[in-house]
Amino acid sequence: MVNDNISFNENYEELAYLKFLNEIESTYGPIPFRIAEAPFFISEDLKTQLIEAGQEIINFIKSPNFNSLTQSSIPKEWNVPNQNTHPHFLALDFAITETENGQLQPKLIELQGFPSLFGFQDYLAEMYKKHFNINPEMSPYFGDFDKTSMFNLLKKVIVGDHNEKEVVLLDVDAHHQKTLIDFKITCEALGIQIVALEEVFEENNDLYYLRNNEKTQIKRIYNRLIFDEIASKPHLLTAHFNPTHALNVEWITHPNWFYNVSKYILPYLKGKYFPQSDYLNNVINNLPTDLSKYIIKPLMSFGGKGVIIDVSKEIIDQIDDPENWIIQEKVDYAPIIPSPNGKAKVELRLMYIWPDNQEPQLCINLARLSKGKMIGVNYNKDLNWVGGSVGLMR
Repeated sequence: MVNDNISFNENYEELAYLKFLNEIESTYGPIPFRIAEAPFFISEDLKTQLIEAGQEIINFIKSPNFNSLTQSSIPKEWNVPNQNTHPHFLALDFAITETENGQLQPKLIELQGFPSLFGFQDYLAEMYKKHFNINPEMSPYFGDFDKTSMFNLLKKVIVGDHNEKEVVLLDVDAHHQKTLIDFKITCEALGIQIVALEEVFEENNDLYYLRNNEKTQIKRIYNRLIFDEIASKPHLLTAHFNPTHALNVEWITHPNWFYNVSKYILPYLKGKYFPQSDYLNNVINNLPTDLSKYIIKPLMSFGGKGVIIDVSKEIIDQIDDPENWIIQEKVDYAPIIPSPNGKAKVELRLMYIWPDNQEPQLCINLARLSKGKMIGVNYNKDLNWVGGSVGLMR
């Protein structure tokens, strides 16, 4: 909703933004990433396109040959046994672009079979609506979802029939992660505990942690642990537990899905919502003539790490494992959010919960505003009207 974004900008007050930040940080402590000055108002047409694009991806994930196509995406050293039939979460990241006739259109950038900031995005939307003059009917939710129904579904999927003390949110150095605010909000709502990898110990294929100094078995893990983050620190796992063992624990979601549903499948996705992509080794001897129209990115990375925006043949020639890289048509984000010193670009994440024996449920969204070459809080330092945000819809 371009008009809504313009109207918000025209009525923006810096004092309201400072009060907005102060309430968030006085409640949950300092936030180690930038929160943008504005939400993004999603038009009905753009919402329809996002839902359609997301469904096309889900249809591919549900195809009969998906597992065979993506089995080699899982690094051998991180292949965890007892993988289930589908991921419990999906996060689909779309650049908001502009067509030749000036219409907004989403283009897929990244995707993950991994949870995102469900708790924080609900809270962030509430804070924007509290501190700014925003129509109270505006919502970050899709369909019939609201705060209560989303957290009820999260609890059903994450906790299930288990005792809450037997379910933990797990991450490496969990109490100091940038996303700690989401961990806190989510665990408060679900009644489970934040547990660092370093606090877990294994006995006879069972996992335990200390809850109020009492040895407590872990039956389910709400998994926020990304193995890539600790690849250079293997002792963190071997000193506590080995996830590649056949452990007596359920993963929500199973770690293998982080690799199965990832940029690894970008070359298989075709259509107006998907930029042209291929594995670099497939085109290494027949590269596009104009490489300025492409980017390359490593398969085994996340959060924009390793992405090369300014591509040349010389750079490609230095890559000794092209089978582990993607070459992708460059996507031009549209500068559509007005601000006092230039327009910002938008990336939107669709966040799904996928219960067992049901269809994936599109619940809520995450937005990122940017003025730099890269989207993300790590690439827009010392700028304003950029950072983490949320999309609001009628």
